Amino acid sequence: MTLSVTAPSLTTPSGAAHQMADAWRRQTSLRRFYTVLGVGLLLAAMLASMWFADEANAGHFFDRLPHILDFLSWLVPKDWNDVWRALFDIASPHDNGSQEFNFPLGRVYVWGGFYVPEYFELMLTTVNVALVSTVIGFVLAVPFSFIAARNLTPHPLLRLVVKRVMELLRAFPEIVIAGLFAAIVSIGPIAAIIAIGLHSIGALGKLFYEINENIDMRAEEGLRAVGANWFERVRFADLPQVLPNFMSYTLLRVEINVRASTIIGAVGGGGIGEELKLSISRGFGAKTLALVLLLFTTIFIIDQFSAWLRRKLVGEQAFMMGA
Repeated sequence: MTLSVTAPSLTTPSGAAHQMADAWRRQTSLRRFYTVLGVGLLLAAMLASMWFADEANAGHFFDRLPHILDFLSWLVPKDWNDVWRALFDIASPHDNGSQEFNFPLGRVYVWGGFYVPEYFELMLTTVNVALVSTVIGFVLAVPFSFIAARNLTPHPLLRLVVKRVMELLRAFPEIVIAGLFAAIVSIGPIAAIIAIGLHSIGALGKLFYEINENIDMRAEEGLRAVGANWFERVRFADLPQVLPNFMSYTLLRVEINVRASTIIGAVGGGGIGEELKLSISRGFGAKTLALVLLLFTTIFIIDQFSAWLRRKLVGEQAFMMGA
């Protein structure tokens, strides 16, 4: 009887492990190469853009680059207490008759000697613009989302039209839409509400109909079997499933709209954005810091409250990785 010894095959566990290790090393090396290449291209693009900026500015771009943060120097007030005085409309001992220190002139008197500080009233206007715009977006995005959902639409042609309308509404930034309506209805909060509301319809509508396309269809099929029409199926089978997620996205949209209303305010949409733009352009350090502090605090409070409420609506597990 003849005995033969054969070399270990690559199909053995040790051979397969070596193949996997080699493949992993090749993939890692390729990924590193692409990373280095991407960073190199990015640096090259940055250098090219800086060279173009220098040429466009007659060679003064690089000369002025070391002074890029000089504008922060005027934000440092002579007296840091002026920041609080500007925030609460309290007279400053440094008042010299100029607009830089005329804090009490902005008071909004409500009853007798009781007043609301000017910046708080402007912040309230900004928040109101965001809330009204979000309500408009929610009210119209909900029905649009059920029409645009592939599994729920009453007619394919109607679905196509509604999707194109929502794409058009979110295609343009809010500030562009606000500029258009400012020319029609004049500058102020109305133009800002229309602009942010229209953009919210398109943005929320897309989020909502993607949620609708992933619902459990068994309740829908059950109501269809007993003769329920499209409105009844949406009301009693579909809406209860998706409403918590709708509210979660709507609360997230409120945060976005507060920021958008601030930006639009800087171009004539009213609210705190307009005052912030004027304060920065005039170099009023204490007023600018007071406005930034109030804006940051307001957005932080809205963000925390919104996150807490969203957890209550959709459950804590929706915010946990791997849930």
